[in-house]
Amino acid sequence: MSNKQKLELTWIGKEKRPKLEPRILLEDSEKSYHAKHRVTSADLFDNRLIFGDNLLALKALEQEFSGKVKCVFIDPPYNTGSAFTHYDDGVEHSIWLSLIRDRLEIVRCLLSDDGSLWISIDDNEAHYLKVLCDEVFGRSNYKATITWQRKYSVSNNFQGIATICDFILVYSKSERFQNNLLPRTEESTARYSNPDNDPRGPWKAVDYLNQATPEKRRNLCYDIVNPITGAVIKNTKKAWKYDPQTHQRHVAENRIWWGRDGTNTVPAVKLFLSEVRDGMTPHDWWPHDEVGHTDEAKKEMIGLYGAQNVFDTPKPERLIKRVLEIATTPGDLVLDSFAGSGTTGAVAQKMGCRWIMIELGEHCHTHIIPRLKKVIDGEDQGGISEAVNWKGGGGFRYYRLAPSLIVNDRWGNPVVNPEYNAAHLAEALCKIEGFTYSPSEVQWWQHGHSSERDFIYVTTQNLSAEQLQALSEEVGTDQSLLVCCAAFHGVTSAKASERWSNLTLKKIPKMVLARCEWGHDDYSLNVANLPMAQIEQPEPVAASTTKASKNKKAANQNQDGLFGEDE
Repeated sequence: MSNKQKLELTWIGKEKRPKLEPRILLEDSEKSYHAKHRVTSADLFDNRLIFGDNLLALKALEQEFSGKVKCVFIDPPYNTGSAFTHYDDGVEHSIWLSLIRDRLEIVRCLLSDDGSLWISIDDNEAHYLKVLCDEVFGRSNYKATITWQRKYSVSNNFQGIATICDFILVYSKSERFQNNLLPRTEESTARYSNPDNDPRGPWKAVDYLNQATPEKRRNLCYDIVNPITGAVIKNTKKAWKYDPQTHQRHVAENRIWWGRDGTNTVPAVKLFLSEVRDGMTPHDWWPHDEVGHTDEAKKEMIGLYGAQNVFDTPKPERLIKRVLEIATTPGDLVLDSFAGSGTTGAVAQKMGCRWIMIELGEHCHTHIIPRLKKVIDGEDQGGISEAVNWKGGGGFRYYRLAPSLIVNDRWGNPVVNPEYNAAHLAEALCKIEGFTYSPSEVQWWQHGHSSERDFIYVTTQNLSAEQLQALSEEVGTDQSLLVCCAAFHGVTSAKASERWSNLTLKKIPKMVLARCEWGHDDYSLNVANLPMAQIEQPEPVAASTTKASKNKKAANQNQDGLFGEDE
């Protein structure tokens, strides 16, 4: 195989990508929640909880938050097979890969250059997901596969090999990602002591012997004298770790340890706690006693909601805490697009990180909002609250996805959704056209901008040549304006560009009809919403060709009827 050939994961329908509508987000202030007073000066209030399809919500975030998210933790459906009862294995696997791929591509855009992605998964799809992430993020940005011990025991009645671990795949956006050290544990610190009351503080004895034999490292073989007993220590089986000059420096610095009574036959060197890194290197084995297990997570849920409302597959707060300790610092932005019971947001709030969570299920209202209110009010003292000394504070804003901008009227014609008011329409067209929505308080025609001199104006009115002339004069020669209107009269598009060089004219809704999949509200991983698989009977080649031609012709006619000349 040529070195230039690239190995890729393939599946049914891989080439198909949805044309996502970049929806706007509408805040519901009645569901937003904030603490009644500040607890600390670092309280964070502008967190976001978004209710809606998570692929559309990710697309809605893309313009504002591209390159700004420090850490993404997601816990997607594991594709265990039980959710895909109407499909054979090949189809279900392909659906799952496509749905995950579409989300990962937007997640990558949202991540900052020094950001990282953490995906919880089991062994049913972990290996395929690894190859998929290699393709989306680049194999060089793969960091680790963490093994999390989610169970602490197994029933002896289980037939076969029991699974007690899940995995967390870790990827960076680029080589700029640098993980943090983990806080030093009490057990690790306890390894350092000060039996000789050394003024430099606690230390631990480090072996002085090398693993190499004297024959292989002659330069590390020399006599060492025990100054207390006068004994001469010779290399017989192993070389020393340090050369003679380094050893003499250890002696001069009083770093050599011969034991409490000074009679050890082999010396050790003191390693002071003050000299080691302020933390511990993370590794890829996370046992349940360090980061929690599923039973611990369910107990946390019972403490929040009672025994009757336990979420099916919660993650323990200690697990998310470990992720954020490695991947973030206070003030960083954390995203979870499969929010579930809201653990990521709750932990991020307690650890001083900003957060965005997305959830489509009704448990957004039955579980996440009540949980976050308890966190903000300081009433949630479970999970990691005691460990981080959480006292409450901060808040969040609740958003829902706006409905589709384009709908069909009763005659089947595409029109602007009547639920949109003027402000929402202007914001939606700003997002679709790549402008920042920012209505000016001074200039009535400035609804948004793409630069300091390029603006957009949105109106549902029909504009005359006289109105366009007046508008062009207000804009001036050193600025440009995109005018989105229902229609313009008295001049053609070609003539308009010649007459008013600082204006670009587009008609609503014709300007956006071919941009997106309008009216598509559910790209979720709930495959119950998917159509039944169609099993076609084999046909003769000629008949099959004829059928394909008819289908193609019908599809083209369909498109012509919807989009007309825009096609």
